[in-house]
Amino acid sequence: MNSKNKDLAENKRTHSFPRTGKDTPVQYIKGVGPARARLLRRLGIETLEDMLFFFPWRYEDRKNLRKIGSLGFGTLETTLCEVVSSETITTPRKKMKIFELTVTDGSGTLRAKWFNQPYLQKYFEKGQQVILSGVVKGNPYGGGGLEMENPDFEVCGADDTLVHTARIVPVYSATEGLSPKQIRTLMFSITAAHASLLEEYMPKDILRRNNLIPLVRAVQEAHFPEEYTDIGMLNRGQSPAHRRLVFDEFFFLELGLALLKKRESIEQGISFTRKDDIVKRFVQGLPFDLTEAQKGVLREIGADMERPVPMNRLIHGDVGCGKTVVALAAMLRAVENGYQACLMAPTELLAEQHYINISRMAGGLDVSVALLTSGMKEKPLAEISEGTVRIVVGTHALIQEPLQFRNLGLAVIDEQHRFGVVQRGLLRQKGLNPDILVMTATPIPRTLAMTLYGDLDVSVIDQLPAGRRPVVTKVFFPSQRDRIYSLVRGELSKGRQVYIVYPLIEGSEKLDLKSAVDGAEALKKIFQGTRVGLVHGRMQRQERESVMALFTSGDIDMLVATTVIEVGIDIPNASLMLIVHAERFGLAQLHQLRGRIGRGGHDSSCLLLAYPPFSEEAKRRLKAMESTSDGFRIAEEDLAIRGPGDFFGTRQSGMPDLKVADIIRDTGILELARKEAFDLTGTDPHLRDYPLLKEAVQRRWKGRLELIKS
Repeated sequence: MNSKNKDLAENKRTHSFPRTGKDTPVQYIKGVGPARARLLRRLGIETLEDMLFFFPWRYEDRKNLRKIGSLGFGTLETTLCEVVSSETITTPRKKMKIFELTVTDGSGTLRAKWFNQPYLQKYFEKGQQVILSGVVKGNPYGGGGLEMENPDFEVCGADDTLVHTARIVPVYSATEGLSPKQIRTLMFSITAAHASLLEEYMPKDILRRNNLIPLVRAVQEAHFPEEYTDIGMLNRGQSPAHRRLVFDEFFFLELGLALLKKRESIEQGISFTRKDDIVKRFVQGLPFDLTEAQKGVLREIGADMERPVPMNRLIHGDVGCGKTVVALAAMLRAVENGYQACLMAPTELLAEQHYINISRMAGGLDVSVALLTSGMKEKPLAEISEGTVRIVVGTHALIQEPLQFRNLGLAVIDEQHRFGVVQRGLLRQKGLNPDILVMTATPIPRTLAMTLYGDLDVSVIDQLPAGRRPVVTKVFFPSQRDRIYSLVRGELSKGRQVYIVYPLIEGSEKLDLKSAVDGAEALKKIFQGTRVGLVHGRMQRQERESVMALFTSGDIDMLVATTVIEVGIDIPNASLMLIVHAERFGLAQLHQLRGRIGRGGHDSSCLLLAYPPFSEEAKRRLKAMESTSDGFRIAEEDLAIRGPGDFFGTRQSGMPDLKVADIIRDTGILELARKEAFDLTGTDPHLRDYPLLKEAVQRRWKGRLELIKS
């Protein structure tokens, strides 16, 4: 028997718990056990450390004890009183058991009720002192007296520590089978017993400069505030405890990015010094002039590619600003230096569109271009590994397939917000420190760019090409359907083309939403004589390509689609877009879709058909779309509406989650944390003087820093 199994067997015999540490599975913590551990796992809690860093989402002020006679209706109140009587009543019809407690404090009488919890009767005795906390209601059937339903309670003993009442009370996210009160009880004992296990990893000078309280105190105070009791500041996440925890989250995020940037800046990369005439011929052959913004970004990329260290640059700008042309020029720079280049896109349709556009633009340059997606039967893996293909356009297949490049020099990632830093690292492994260029058509507020892409140099294309016309956007309702049809007919009569976008491919019994398949059939009848095409994500690639080719050539007048056309589609003759169930789409998505029109110098319109009733958030999104077409303003509003959560987690897989920090609220702390992180890596890039900090950053990044840089 090995030592690990021996220890487990010994524990089993003696019923003892393993020695407690940060990584101790939560089931071995007193008061938890296997059943509760399974429930806590739903909340993302696996270890003791997870438990200590599972913070309340709000706080209630229950410290001000009120006399029963002065309690207010409809408000959360806390009162100290004496038990008069208790009984359990069974309702005659539904056989529900209601436990009723009658209490008094001399100023009045209060009745408390708990439904289907008859076991509570054993906790109370006549004459006992108790504290009740709950919303005060009237009892119209019992003479208009005061009532609380399912209040939190604590029985007062001489040595009792109050957890649920008579204090600032934390409220935790719960799950079925585990109530906020049960979690609060667990948290109280766990923080009291184990918070001291947390080691202070933050350098003392950083704590001093930024006026941050010690880690253990911050964790204890965030769970059960004792020293700081301003309920407003606590609920806004602005107490000294929250300030420390927010700083830490941003600091670890930025420290990881700073370590990546530092490492990459001292690594050997490829120096693309050769300048043949391929890029020059490509730019001269374009049917339009590059904007000054495009030229400026090309100069920045050119300077990066000449340096003998790996380029890591982000290009972001509004839809239609011309990022693809800039990316292709960079890929051709790699090709003319004897290397291969690739472009990775998030969807097959977008990869196909990039492949078609790049093949067309590079047509006269004698540069071979190939497409690689998971759905392809014949994959050009051999041609890529042999080097006969110089530019590869693909999807995740570029990192998922057993693909070997002969000499990958530049990797371009489109729609970066749909990938994460880990995917970027996997793509980097396909070459020997290739240059990386990432693009997004979602303009990013400065603070968010700083946070998500702190390891990248950022270029902004803030100019639209000549000829781009502003798109008039207006919200319509189902009662205005005739007006919508009239506008669509008007554009079709001018020889223009139209997009109709639906949220679903097919109808759903669960969701009362219009679908693309049903919509296409209905539109053929409404607009008889109009050539209607349908495209969605479940179609075979050849079928999709065929429909898109017909729309591009003008042989389809009306394209009915799902959001697969959100990015990468460029049809200058398309001048009107109708988005059905616009209230169901995100703001960034609506703006991306709108970017498909207004590309040909014609007056263009985006009609947002919204089906009431809808939320306040949906109203804000629709209003923002009507009021501005500026992508950067849209991005700011989108971030304000949704909050930062959506920009993290799955979107940026590999990055630490932000559980306490809020990018909008805590911008000032973010900038302080970023400066400290980058300053520290400037003087100690391997964190040799800070072993606890090094271990902590690896834990927060879940060991992914090595993969990201591998």
